[in-house]
Amino acid sequence: MKKLLLLIWTSTCLSTLTLGQSKSTQFDSLFTQLHRQGSFNGNVLIAEHGTPIFEKSYGKADEQSHRMLNPESVFELASISKQFTAMAIVLLQKQGKLAYDDPMAKYLPELANYDKISIRHLLHHTSGLPDYTDYFIAHWDKSKFATNADVIKAFGKVQPPLLFQPNGKFKYSNTNYVLLGSIIERVSGQSYAAFLDQAIFKPLGMKHTLVYQSRYKPQKVENYALGYMLDSLGHKVLLDSYGKEFFTYFLDGIVGDRMVNSTARDLLTWDQALYTDKLIGPQDREQLFTVMKTLDGRDTNYGFGWIIKQDEKYGKLTSHSGSWAGYIHYFDRHIDTHKTIIVLQNIDTYKNRIAIEQVRKILYP
Repeated sequence: MKKLLLLIWTSTCLSTLTLGQSKSTQFDSLFTQLHRQGSFNGNVLIAEHGTPIFEKSYGKADEQSHRMLNPESVFELASISKQFTAMAIVLLQKQGKLAYDDPMAKYLPELANYDKISIRHLLHHTSGLPDYTDYFIAHWDKSKFATNADVIKAFGKVQPPLLFQPNGKFKYSNTNYVLLGSIIERVSGQSYAAFLDQAIFKPLGMKHTLVYQSRYKPQKVENYALGYMLDSLGHKVLLDSYGKEFFTYFLDGIVGDRMVNSTARDLLTWDQALYTDKLIGPQDREQLFTVMKTLDGRDTNYGFGWIIKQDEKYGKLTSHSGSWAGYIHYFDRHIDTHKTIIVLQNIDTYKNRIAIEQVRKILYP
């Protein structure tokens, strides 16, 4: 009997090990092929119940020095930053310093003309505010950096009309999270960078995560993965090579919608913290991952900084992509099965592939 139990236990362990190796081999084969095709350059981390089952780096962090990517490489997260902005708002609400249904203008009186927009509308992208990016590309003095204060000033002066009445529709707009970034600063009395560091990054032990504006406030960041694009001849070039009038340069002074920088490992730490009470309790977490219905009864499919989906195959998914200044990412959390997919890429080309659906299929054989 003992031998039989030992045999069953050994067989189960070997089967599990073989399955784990099979998944790992398939992941590596997928991203190796994409890298060889010039469709992927970055870091991949895939975990089950918080334990990495696959982690690998593909390609260079710096083309000029030939420095290679590694597991501690730091990437600009682009719009994945929005989930940290949203968490900061939740923490300030928890401290009693604001309420989700407060008018935005209570904290940004320069925007009193938009008095029907609430903080909740900004969080869910249902404010109706147009994206600031197009306006600044067309009208901003590109010899200067634009900041959050400049966005507020421009919207207060020009007062662009709303695309729809607040909560009339869902429309993703970076303006929403820039204004949330400014609300965080005014309510907390700290800079956006300082508040996130003190309230989120340090408590969770995210040692390689920071708000970093490489052009506006340059500093030394170890293991930094530079962001690249392809030029007209197909060569990898830094975006700064396009000059100071290129939009990713002069918009570098703006935070809230972007500018959090991190590693795949730190993002896994963040992912796992969201299953616990380390920062917020169950009711607050429910707010993060609850969608809002618009006036016509439609779901926004967007919580507080997260895209929310109930999938027939995979259960509840909370995810977000990011694309900015040569970086293209995807952060995929499978709530019901505690699986995590983190894909960070530091080159933006017409060939780019994140391959999330292929990864999901390997995860669920």
